[in-house]
Amino acid sequence: MIPIRDSIPCYNRPVMTWTSMAINIAVFVIMLFMPASMKQTFVFLYGMVAARYSHPAWAAHVGFSDDHYLSFVTSMFLHGGWMHIIMNMLFLWIFADNIEDRMGRIRFIAFYFLCGLTAAFLQYTFNADSTIPVVGASGAIAGILGAYFFLYPYARIIIWIPLFFLPIFFEVPAIAFLGFWVIIQLKNVTDTFVNQGFADVAWWGHLGGFLMGAICYRYFLLDDRPEPGSESGSEG
Repeated sequence: MIPIRDSIPCYNRPVMTWTSMAINIAVFVIMLFMPASMKQTFVFLYGMVAARYSHPAWAAHVGFSDDHYLSFVTSMFLHGGWMHIIMNMLFLWIFADNIEDRMGRIRFIAFYFLCGLTAAFLQYTFNADSTIPVVGASGAIAGILGAYFFLYPYARIIIWIPLFFLPIFFEVPAIAFLGFWVIIQLKNVTDTFVNQGFADVAWWGHLGGFLMGAICYRYFLLDDRPEPGSESGSEG
């Protein structure tokens, strides 16, 4: 299921949302023009490699410098492929503008980074021995979804089911769409934890970002912004 748009109007220009999207896209485009070896080095240096911090002797042996956990931040602006960045930017475009609308620009970007850092830390905690770089804005975006889940549970989300690329569209409440998204994350986290197998998606990061967003969003809201409840107007 791919979300296309939502039904909640946005009253202010989501400058921070657009800026975040622009930075993510710009970094992705720059990486496209890197030679393969340079790109691999770039991803390992600026993606979050958990073993870099849990096994400092190994990190020093393979050439990692002490970046004081900077990669927990920089990894939020790297993406591993076209589908990765397209889906992340689509979710950011649809859901983040309304959250920025309620928080204001400064509080929103602080909330964004808090959720992203929490996601990276939880992924690190449960995969401390991993030598695979974790990249992507998914953790921060998951935090936005956590806020949206509680602020706009009855917003209408238009979703596309890409069955043989046919135009099959449905309208569902946000609580159903995001609830299903959470169930998927829980299932995959459980499978990874029980089977102790390799996962090419940072499921713990997704879940951690969502939980942080759901728990702390209320502390970032501005009092003078419109209350949720309207379900018509311009798309997200």
